[in-house]
Amino acid sequence: MAAPMTWKRVVLSAYTPAFSWVFTRITDRFFRTHDRRRGLRRVTALSEAPLFILFSQELCEIYCSVRSAVLLLAPLLAEADSAPLASSRPPGFTGVEGLHSRFHWMADHVPAFRVPGGRIRILHSPDEFYQAMRVRIKTAKSRVVMASLYLGTGPLEQDLVDCMEEALERSQEDHAPDLKVSFLLDYTRGSRGKHNSRTMLLPLLQRFPEQMRVSLYHTPDLRGLLRLLVPERFNETIGVQHIKAYLFDNSLIISGANLSDSYFTNRQDRYVLLEDCEEVADFFAELVGAVGDVSLQLQPDNSVDMMEGMVHPYKGNRADFSATAQRRIMEVVNTARVRQSVLEEECSEVPDSDETVPNDTWIFPLVQMKPLGIHLDEQVTKRLLTEAGGDSVVYLTSGYFNLTRTYMQLVLGAAADYRILMASPEVNGFFGAKGVAGAIPEAYVHLAQQFYNKVCQLGQQSRVHLHEYHRPDWTFHAKGLWYYVEGSDRPCLTLIGSPNFGYRSVHRDLEAQIAIVTENEELQMQLQQEQEVLYQSSTQVSNSTFNQPDRHVKLWVKLVTPLIKNFF
Repeated sequence: MAAPMTWKRVVLSAYTPAFSWVFTRITDRFFRTHDRRRGLRRVTALSEAPLFILFSQELCEIYCSVRSAVLLLAPLLAEADSAPLASSRPPGFTGVEGLHSRFHWMADHVPAFRVPGGRIRILHSPDEFYQAMRVRIKTAKSRVVMASLYLGTGPLEQDLVDCMEEALERSQEDHAPDLKVSFLLDYTRGSRGKHNSRTMLLPLLQRFPEQMRVSLYHTPDLRGLLRLLVPERFNETIGVQHIKAYLFDNSLIISGANLSDSYFTNRQDRYVLLEDCEEVADFFAELVGAVGDVSLQLQPDNSVDMMEGMVHPYKGNRADFSATAQRRIMEVVNTARVRQSVLEEECSEVPDSDETVPNDTWIFPLVQMKPLGIHLDEQVTKRLLTEAGGDSVVYLTSGYFNLTRTYMQLVLGAAADYRILMASPEVNGFFGAKGVAGAIPEAYVHLAQQFYNKVCQLGQQSRVHLHEYHRPDWTFHAKGLWYYVEGSDRPCLTLIGSPNFGYRSVHRDLEAQIAIVTENEELQMQLQQEQEVLYQSSTQVSNSTFNQPDRHVKLWVKLVTPLIKNFF
């Protein structure tokens, strides 16, 4: 049981985000006055020293008072949400070309890949997800690319590493081994503890240095005094690499699941497998590679270095790092977008009546990396919610229900019906956690109740429904949406990947998901089944829900939640 929150800590919690923002800016200016030729830190003006010392003393006093409780809730101020894009949706559609005309605007922002829907399969369980990866790692011939927040340290994770070792050993039987294995993980999460993601992968890196690459992304927002003072674990609240993409030759799994034992056993997420979709696989391999290029590179001695010519994420200039990273990543996105546009024009000039496998499905990869100035997913999601008219039903789910202000306004002001699935307190990933983290499920209950009250105040109860996911001994981590149009009992579009529709996903972390637009009836049935199975394990929220004893929210949680809801 967490210790009671004192009034002193509650008051200090209100000021911590603002102080952190000030300190981040001050220390950034202080530490970035480097000698770029030798990388030595120096202060360029003595007049800055007294201000620096003054704020350092204040920070230490606040830090000691607030301790880990506030640090857990992150240090950066909220940013204003931009206005949604204007709607230009056609009134209706028929067939795959009609679907494409309804959603063709996505191709103005991101690449559009046309694939056979029969090559896409929805996975339903953590074990199915795990076994799919094991089998494909063992049979990979040219590449294995794994992008995740972290790699766990248990026996199931070790088994995946062993599968990679077997595949690399087999590839070395050839005189010119072709198999390359690449990992992209978050630096802070992957470095937590003595035995961590880095130590799990070091043996492979030491044994196969020419075939193995481990990149550790470090957010540019964790720097200066903030980086020195925020302790391990809590530093992850500043921003992380959150993309979950798992690639094996020309097959790809997009998910919200990490590479950890609970995600392989009893933590419910979503997973989609794209088999033999080379162009999509190439894109994600290049995207992960681009993020890897601007990340710290793990060395065989467990040290880390930047690639030559790259700006350091926390020692280098903040603006220079973000500009370099944005150019590198957007080069991948824009090149693919232009290439796919040209291919589509060429294909449209050739009759496809002889095709045995129809390309009846579109894949739109959506990337969100706001610290690097990339917000493609945000643009597409806002417009998609804006254009969800009265002929649509949207099933939206998030393991951590904390919609941004803009997304909330769009849902409350839309004409479409919404069925929103969220975690009940007992399946929240923080349920039962020690210390102040154990109160996080209460904060989500408070946010859900505030949203529900707004729905009722606006008289939208018949259009917007909240559901809570329940499952004994499981946790809930699924996110995304299913989009139904009038006259169809199956979804024609889904969003699936890592974003949670919350502030962190939009502003703090690196995220990626895909929009799947399909006319393939079998794939639509799979999506319908996936949505229905998840919602069957839920109950609809009503006024009585928040009167239950297990929905009681402590006063200090209610006071602190409005101040920190944009930080988790």
